[in-house]
Amino acid sequence: MESLSAVVLAAGEGKRLRPLTRNRPKPMLPAATRPIIERVFDELIDAGITDITVVVGYCRDRVQSHFGPTYRNVALTYVGQDKQLGSGHALAAAQSAVDGPLLVVNGDQIVDREIIDDVVRAHESATAPATLGLLRRETVSGYGGVLLEPDAGLPADGRIVELVERPRDDRNYRLNAGVYAFEPTIFETIDETIPRAGEHSLTDAISHLVEEDDAAGPVQGVESDGLWVDATYPWDLLRVASELFDRDVPDRTTTADDLASVHETAVVREPVVVGDNCEIGPGAVVGPYTCLGENVTVGTNAVIERSVLDSQTRVRPNATVLECVTGQGVEIGAGTTIGGGPGDVRVGDRVFEDEDLGALLADRVSDGGDVTYVPGTIVGTAAEVSAGATVRGTVPAQTEVRS
Repeated sequence: MESLSAVVLAAGEGKRLRPLTRNRPKPMLPAATRPIIERVFDELIDAGITDITVVVGYCRDRVQSHFGPTYRNVALTYVGQDKQLGSGHALAAAQSAVDGPLLVVNGDQIVDREIIDDVVRAHESATAPATLGLLRRETVSGYGGVLLEPDAGLPADGRIVELVERPRDDRNYRLNAGVYAFEPTIFETIDETIPRAGEHSLTDAISHLVEEDDAAGPVQGVESDGLWVDATYPWDLLRVASELFDRDVPDRTTTADDLASVHETAVVREPVVVGDNCEIGPGAVVGPYTCLGENVTVGTNAVIERSVLDSQTRVRPNATVLECVTGQGVEIGAGTTIGGGPGDVRVGDRVFEDEDLGALLADRVSDGGDVTYVPGTIVGTAAEVSAGATVRGTVPAQTEVRS
């Protein structure tokens, strides 16, 4: 374990998570109340990794200013990917910062120590140019699929024979968990791999290794039962929080018994995570399956259930907030109703039917109270909604919605 450096890929925006990623990259979105990438750092450090390089790009200052030069007494080395030209290009940016075998982890997906340990253990037990962490799922559509072939000569679960970017057939694919161990020759392989559409994909480089099996040795895959959760669209943050709660993953954010102020007549229904300096007013009901980031205020008799409210959000008295995701600094007015899903959500030209989303309110959205949000509503950054309005569909950033 000590021989491996870790590279965390955190340069991408996460365009499908707009408008939440208009001002910060996907790795900085909240998984419960803490940034996704912070949980990745925790799992790496708990697994014994003491050398972490972070590849940053889009809104890089949001990552670097949040963590600084160290996290949990482990030094963080930042390298920049000025143009986001694929995951292989991102890894290549870290070449000068690492020496020897390396562990590579996506910084925008939740993975736990079990997956990391499984990959490291398998890689250290074999002579292989690469080892991939794999998961069994009913479907891998929308993610990377991996075909595995048993090989008694490998300590892992088999040799990888094919990687498919978005499988559409019914072959027995495993899901690519985004946790890899490589020999340093991976950088040469990235250079040798022909880019597609101007991008250097890490999976293309791995496919190149698979094709060169005889020369470099087999690329091996190890199946893991560890936790893996991803958010593709903004409302998936509700599912991420729910899965973390259901797996009883500890959260280092303070709970309602610590630094938060909870009125004696308020009701907190577990599971709930409440961040530092939150205030829950008289008669308010918070939870279950609710996450309040730092400095969130919940007014008198407000109700919040199955929601993820990011830092600095204010919920005024008598508001009802169900299945809601907010950005930072959101103002939900007195008497406003976000009634919960299901609802149809429109993203560009695509409509997602019957999603469990009451509303998505991006950074600095504010409403004047007594507003009704139709299920599936998305409101863009810094939009203002006047008192008494009914909001539906997709509201562009900095728009004023009148009643």
